Amino acid sequence: MPMSAHEIETLLRDAFPDAEIQVGGHDGVHMSAMVVDESFRGKNRVQQQRAVYAALKGKMDGPDGELHALALTTKVPE
Repeated sequence: MPMSAHEIETLLRDAFPDAEIQVGGHDGVHMSAMVVDESFRGKNRVQQQRAVYAALKGKMDGPDGELHALALTTKVPE
């Protein structure tokens, strides 16, 4: 079953409560997200993205994952 932008944002907000989060996409399968959070400071891009994927709690795992693709942007606040 596809995921709504609201469901994705809720999972991300649970893991990154103080982050600026924007989730886009309408088909529930191919979505985009931007997460800007202080916890990313000092981490490389791969580490930042792994933290976001971990927050999705397996929703992207394997062929049966609810979310097929997530165009992801992570940043540290300026």
